[in-house]
Amino acid sequence: MEILDILRSRYTTKTYDSTFHLSDKQLEDIKEMLRLCPSSINSQPWAFELIGDRETKSLLAQHSYSNKDRIEQASHLLVIYNYRDVATFEAERIATLSEGAQEFYRNKIASQGEASVLGWMHSQAYIALGIALTGLASMELDSTPMEGIDLEAYDQILHHDKYRPVLAIAIGKRSGDDINQPTITPKQRRSEVFL
Repeated sequence: MEILDILRSRYTTKTYDSTFHLSDKQLEDIKEMLRLCPSSINSQPWAFELIGDRETKSLLAQHSYSNKDRIEQASHLLVIYNYRDVATFEAERIATLSEGAQEFYRNKIASQGEASVLGWMHSQAYIALGIALTGLASMELDSTPMEGIDLEAYDQILHHDKYRPVLAIAIGKRSGDDINQPTITPKQRRSEVFL
């Protein structure tokens, strides 16, 4: 598929085919796609988790507001994490970067304080989100990006000492009767977005 065709056909899936399950090959391709995500100064302040077991998905679904059914129906839930604390991030990621990248980080990011570093890491997660949504569509998979989740509950359920959850994406195949698909409900995008 051409990239414009991919972007015209992808949408936020509302109803999934609960009989569809990602293959091992698809899971490996998704992992490699995420591993290759770009980030500012190659900081890669993230970790990813693909959750396919029904029990964990059901627990998380209870803390996902309007996304509850989507998580339960979808094949997998991808959770995007950021480092929990700045010191660990700096020791594990910043210390491995070139001197120029480290200088940029010290002068432009870290110099603004810990809250700025955490916010900057959070912004990097959205780069991974964008890559994931486009990449999944190129694999002819459907997805639902989610901020509307209870991050504290997710953190308690999935608890990882080093990372905290920041975003999630349901992944699977759309149900034939999903009314949000573009053939039923055409996408609406602004025309005049360039200045």
